Amino acid sequence: MALEQRISLVTLGVADLARSRRFYEEGLGWSRGNTEAEVAFYQLPGIVLALWSRAELAADAGIRDDGAAFSGMAIAYNTRSRGEVDALLAEAEAAGGRILKAGKETEWGGYSGYFADPDGHPFEVAFNPFWTLDGEGRVTLP
Repeated sequence: MALEQRISLVTLGVADLARSRRFYEEGLGWSRGNTEAEVAFYQLPGIVLALWSRAELAADAGIRDDGAAFSGMAIAYNTRSRGEVDALLAEAEAAGGRILKAGKETEWGGYSGYFADPDGHPFEVAFNPFWTLDGEGRVTLP
């Protein structure tokens, strides 16, 4: 099994979610694709941009946010099944990546884990049963 050459989600860790939402929604005119208060999702062509608390993102990835090693951004790859998450994390580790967080059940009903590439960039591998992936791996919000 190999990671397909695609990205499902880019999450920006933000200092002030309300301020960031105003920028994207009122300033840029983007439409939010969810209703949960703690995160904002924006559907882009074939990919989703997420805004989430920087501290929460760092904690979720298992990274200490000391301002030096964490950029405040994570890339995500959505899988079509739970089993793919663990297999792809193992593949990333075998290729020289470092596991930041082993795959585990999430509070939002999915399954995810994180690895870091050789330069330390966090990459989430997640199964989200609520989002659709088309045949080419493009993600669509419900």
